[in-house]
Amino acid sequence: MRISVTVNGRLHHLDVRPERTLLELLREDLGLTGTKHGCDSGECGACTVLLDGKPVNSCLTLALAARDREVTTIEGLSEGEALHPLQQAFVDHSALQCGFCGSGMLLTAKALLDENPSPTREEVRRALAGTLCRCTGYVPIVDAVMDAANRLRETP
Repeated sequence: MRISVTVNGRLHHLDVRPERTLLELLREDLGLTGTKHGCDSGECGACTVLLDGKPVNSCLTLALAARDREVTTIEGLSEGEALHPLQQAFVDHSALQCGFCGSGMLLTAKALLDENPSPTREEVRRALAGTLCRCTGYVPIVDAVMDAANRLRETP
């Protein structure tokens, strides 16, 4: 089935089998490997992308569900060489180690901050609860999101 989907601001026209997941489309068809293949059951959050600005597990989302919609992956978060304030805050707070959960954490945090620019630490923890981190623990991640929220509010 032929679909059109906008990924990271770029329109793509693709032939997609009905059973193909959005994760497969992104990684295999478009070469966007920042979206990680984790548990295949929606439990780890490593495959999280934004679909029309809302976080979804791409391993559980059929590619056909993205037809005529906007998908944002970790590759689309930065603007050229400039890191997004969330990405910079994660670097500054050493919030990632192996990086496997990173794209899911960052995109989930972006969706939260787009909806709520001034979250509490508890709201950040709740928003990120669906993304598992086995390396860093959550304190530096929450610190990074809180710092990014401050940076984004201060940006004109």
